[in-house]
Amino acid sequence: MQSDTPNKKNRAESPASNDELASRLGSPTNRVKNEKEEKSNPRTNERRPDGDNKPAELSPKLTAEFTKHRLQVSPPDASQPLPARMLNEFVYCPRLFYYEHVEGVFLHNADTLRGSALHKRVDAGKGALPPADSKDDSKPETIHSRSVTLGSKKLNVIAKMDLIEIRTVPLVGQTGDLFAIEATPVDYKAGAPREGQDQNELWDADKMQLGVQILILREHGYLCREGIIYYCATRQRVRRPFTSEWEQWVLKNIAAARQCCAGPIPPPLDHSPKCVRCSLAPVCLPDETRYLMPSENDKALTSPKTDLAAANGKVRRLIAARDDKRALYLDTQGLKIGIKSETLQIKEHGKLIDDVRLNDVNHVALLGNIQISTQAIRSLCYADIPITYFSVGGRFYGLTRGHHQKNVFLRIQQFQKSAQPYACLQFARQFVEGKIRNQRTLLRRNHVEPSAEALSHLKQSAEATRYADNIKTLLGIEGAAAALYFKHFAGMIKPQELPLAEESNTSPEDFPFHFKERNRRPPTDPVNALLSFAYSLLSKDCAIAAYTVGFDPYVGFFHQPRFGRPALALDLMEEFRPLIAESVVITAINNRVIYPKDFVRAGNAVNLTPAGRKKFIQTYEQRMKHLLTHPVFQYKICYRRALELQARLLARVLEEQIPDYKPLTTR
Repeated sequence: MQSDTPNKKNRAESPASNDELASRLGSPTNRVKNEKEEKSNPRTNERRPDGDNKPAELSPKLTAEFTKHRLQVSPPDASQPLPARMLNEFVYCPRLFYYEHVEGVFLHNADTLRGSALHKRVDAGKGALPPADSKDDSKPETIHSRSVTLGSKKLNVIAKMDLIEIRTVPLVGQTGDLFAIEATPVDYKAGAPREGQDQNELWDADKMQLGVQILILREHGYLCREGIIYYCATRQRVRRPFTSEWEQWVLKNIAAARQCCAGPIPPPLDHSPKCVRCSLAPVCLPDETRYLMPSENDKALTSPKTDLAAANGKVRRLIAARDDKRALYLDTQGLKIGIKSETLQIKEHGKLIDDVRLNDVNHVALLGNIQISTQAIRSLCYADIPITYFSVGGRFYGLTRGHHQKNVFLRIQQFQKSAQPYACLQFARQFVEGKIRNQRTLLRRNHVEPSAEALSHLKQSAEATRYADNIKTLLGIEGAAAALYFKHFAGMIKPQELPLAEESNTSPEDFPFHFKERNRRPPTDPVNALLSFAYSLLSKDCAIAAYTVGFDPYVGFFHQPRFGRPALALDLMEEFRPLIAESVVITAINNRVIYPKDFVRAGNAVNLTPAGRKKFIQTYEQRMKHLLTHPVFQYKICYRRALELQARLLARVLEEQIPDYKPLTTR
């Protein structure tokens, strides 16, 4: 049975620069390279003030300053020609068109890679094309011109044509030996044609792209009466004559695409089969966004659907549950990292000790004094693999990443919302409520004898966050809940047995896993040392998730802006502190992964040894790969995927696609 999903090919075509187009649009013998231009806008440095966070308007002074520096989201320049490839995407899915053409977002999947491989032959053409007014009729055979790029000044569109079949034909109804150059565009597609009642037909998206090519060829003076799509999956040609109805349909869609560029972003398709094979499904989140959007019956409410169980079967999991790639942690002091043939080479004292393929790594974490070459950094940035830096003790210092995420529009929305006290309060309430609810769940699950009074107080604190009228009040609620939670934290740590003689030469009494209170900078006992290191690792992953989505991790809503502090990453990690960081600490101690011998003391400070860090990092990564059932969407994903998913849901709220942010809480 034939699927009703249009076949997609490589989405690699994009317009050339303005200077190139100005000189080449009118020349059919030239071809231009398809290069994406990075569009950048200045950023605002507005900060929200402390104090009153009521839903009143900003102060006159702040309003004036904010209006002065306010950045408007601008659509692409109307003078820029629309690529035929993007018009194909517009007919396929307007939201996909907006992501790729307006925001510059693109991801590969199996279909796009397969399409790219199939196009290697046609893309190898020189792009030469005989002029439309050629008088040479001595060669009646068909000439094939491959990889021809032409543009239309009238329609302001551009197309890279896979193949053009050129032949000389006599003009019908004319006296004398009059001939015309007929051009027939042939576009290659990786999939199969649509099955019609009598014969194979073109998909609408393919018909749009082919129609644009025909109009461009006609504008350049060629006789063009039909177009052909070659479907590689079935090795069939589908030929279609160009009619006036087809032409009007193409012109109508070109105008609609230009209007779409002005925004806002179109809504996602409603449970469409197209989404299953779309490479941008993990970015678009069509089913998740649709589910959280208020329906007609919910528009009078302030929150989306509350029957979370109703999502079961309605929200498809269109993202991979786990990432096949792994994090690379390096903490042996003195290591040197280089690159050779897309493989990281790790050397110690000049000797190669390991090599890791770039395709197997999702990020690289460097702990302490480890050298990495500029060539390796450049290759990692090109592959969009972040590099994170830690101190020897595990403090997160910073992050290096390439320019793959160019979505400045989301950052503009982030800066604007961060300057609005009431908007910050709304987000902060949800972050803190999620954290307290997850603290209560962890205590209820793991405490040897959970206190009913403590559980009741935590539940009341979570509910009280909804009525906090400013950030300071919310900080007080969060602080009181944290104090109560850590007061009972020791009850989740099982008594440590004496280690075997061969396992340790240190008595556990030297570093007992006793926990009295939370302390840091520096931690003075093993449990606090583990908590601090776990929070550092988690803040690293939250910063990566923020960058992946397109946020600026240093501009938050709950955590106030401070020099060098990734405030938004700390906001995102609030609800995940109990679920990931504190859960890893409890697991590492109770499962005897970490022993007292794995710590060292320097004055009052306690820290992990290199061997202890290695074991703890392994436990942390196991937790990040652990699958959980998302409480809202009812499908299974790992915690690393959940971090990115929650960041994308926060982005949907900023873009006003969904009304409220829903923190991830477990039962």
